Amino acid sequence: MENSLSKINLVWLKRDLRITDHLPLFWAEEDSIPYLIIFLFEPSLYKLPDTSTRHLRFQLDSLTAMQADLIKSNQRIYIFHGNAEEVFEYLISMFEIKNVFSYNETGIQATWDRDKRMASIFRQRGIHWKQAPIHGVRRGLKNRDGWDRYWHDVMQSTIISNTFSADKSITSLVIPDRFKLDIDWLPQNSSKMQPAGTHNGLLYLNGFLKERAVSYSRNISKPMASRESCSRISPYLAWGNLSMRQVWQRTQYAITQTDKPKPLRDFSSRLHWHCHFIQKMEDEIRYENECINRGYEKLSLPNDDNLLTAWKNGTTGYPLVDANMRCLHATGWINFRMRALLVSFLCHYLMQDWRRGVHHLSRLFLDYEPGIHYPQFQMQAGVTGINTIRIYNPVLNSTKHDADAVFIKTWIPELASLDTATIYEPWKSLLLIASTGYPDPIVDPAEGARKARVAYWGMRKETGVREESRRILQQHVSKSKRK
Repeated sequence: MENSLSKINLVWLKRDLRITDHLPLFWAEEDSIPYLIIFLFEPSLYKLPDTSTRHLRFQLDSLTAMQADLIKSNQRIYIFHGNAEEVFEYLISMFEIKNVFSYNETGIQATWDRDKRMASIFRQRGIHWKQAPIHGVRRGLKNRDGWDRYWHDVMQSTIISNTFSADKSITSLVIPDRFKLDIDWLPQNSSKMQPAGTHNGLLYLNGFLKERAVSYSRNISKPMASRESCSRISPYLAWGNLSMRQVWQRTQYAITQTDKPKPLRDFSSRLHWHCHFIQKMEDEIRYENECINRGYEKLSLPNDDNLLTAWKNGTTGYPLVDANMRCLHATGWINFRMRALLVSFLCHYLMQDWRRGVHHLSRLFLDYEPGIHYPQFQMQAGVTGINTIRIYNPVLNSTKHDADAVFIKTWIPELASLDTATIYEPWKSLLLIASTGYPDPIVDPAEGARKARVAYWGMRKETGVREESRRILQQHVSKSKRK
């Protein structure tokens, strides 16, 4: 069964690192021949500027958790360190591969290009590649007509209870040295970051649904309180430790079990929102590199490297901005409003092109999901042309959402001795600034927002931007670039 002429199937794991509610694994078990489960750490992808070792470590820890769950069925996952073309050429030389089963990867242009190359290789070798939609996101849509109904149908469909047969496993394959993963290559993630794996994802989800959700709507925008009140399941969705269908169905059940359903209904609507934005990028890959409203490509910006570095390091002199950036470096998570604040500050107060910061944040977000990251980055930067340009005032957001300054004091200890009368605008007291060592603001508080309004709203009034905005609104979703 395991010689070089054996007929086998392959399950190619990507952003679907779980063994429950997993359609490709179900397909492999349904078929009559043995199968290999594989995962690839691909240098051509992880060396791209959107990826960091915290992502890779979360994936590796997810795979380790899966291996532990699979061991009782005598099944295992083969982890390769190599690019897809090279790894599959090796596997093709070892086996007669009949089918490759996987989910569609709703990623960036590079993963889409990789998949097109692999599709060509599989066709040439007579290998059938069967792919399943993920998160209710559909490939190749020309418009969004009927998508909402389709998504809800997927969420309401039966969860797959995956089982594994020992006689379908292939356990004696030896991975060549050139494809072996050196575990020491990936440092452990900080203990301040969320741990990987389905078990941990369910702990976060169940704790939220049973207890923490009661304050979800009230605290969703507060940088400190949201760390407890939000679900915190985003990393587990981003890397596939949980399926969206699992989360959605557990949430619907929890709604029926509480006398205060509003927070859970608010959360449920955001699950739909999550997939809505992934579908947007699936339909319009330009979100990754190009202003979705092309008129904003004409916007002239100073793009100062010193300002960019201060933003990246959390040394802008604006306490809430710096606290959020430092928190991200350490923990990999901040809430949605604080993410919007960071993008707005970069693009509006500092007048930097959004592309100069988009990869920095993608590397820091433990829950980096391309289909959410790029469309949201553009929306908060104000370059879509179809959304209101929101310029987030860091001082007003501080007093409103961090009213006791606990978050700021936690992440900027040099300001911990200040009271709330001075901590939000420490630059107003030169003596305080000198004593704390905290930097002066890198841009004038009033001038930063004013310049952004002139530039972005001025550009929005131009004919080309207005026409592009109308075109986008009329089409709602552009013709798919991923056919």
